Amino acid sequence: MRVAYPDFRLGSVLATSFTGTLSERHGNAVERIPTPHRLVDWLAVNGLAVDACTTAQLDLARELRESIHAAATAAALQEALPASAVQVINDCSAQGRAAALLTSEGKRRWRLSSASCVEDALSVIAADAISIIAGERDGKLALCASQTCQAAFFDTSRSRTRKWCDMNTCGNRQKKARFNANQRKNLRSVE
Repeated sequence: MRVAYPDFRLGSVLATSFTGTLSERHGNAVERIPTPHRLVDWLAVNGLAVDACTTAQLDLARELRESIHAAATAAALQEALPASAVQVINDCSAQGRAAALLTSEGKRRWRLSSASCVEDALSVIAADAISIIAGERDGKLALCASQTCQAAFFDTSRSRTRKWCDMNTCGNRQKKARFNANQRKNLRSVE
């Protein structure tokens, strides 16, 4: 498994962006939160700033991430949700003491408990996962068409036919591979 640090955010949906912190799941997996400090950074970028993170909290975050991915994948495939994944998501959702606040710009911002603990931030992510898996938001869960990625993402496109978790990574990689294959094919036909 490779470790990568750039590009903390994949999409605009918190829960599926969080599952994207482990990418290329079916290839050479890339871990984007390899240390507690990197989780603190990811949470801050996503409006869930916490003071610190322990190794145990990082393990809990990864367990939540994998549970959300498993449940979102099952939902995208219209299969039964894994009971163990549902339990982890529900437990994390219930553990937190976060409150939604309305900003003067009309945006939602999360206020975590005074201790700003990781569990509060994870409860927000779990609640977001519940809302998309339960079908409460306008869009649909889908899986990336890349055979090495297959990340769960929330498709809010008008036609709900998006193929890639992110056009800048998986989509461009597929287009480039198709272009190169066509170039090789054209070269062979010229020879």
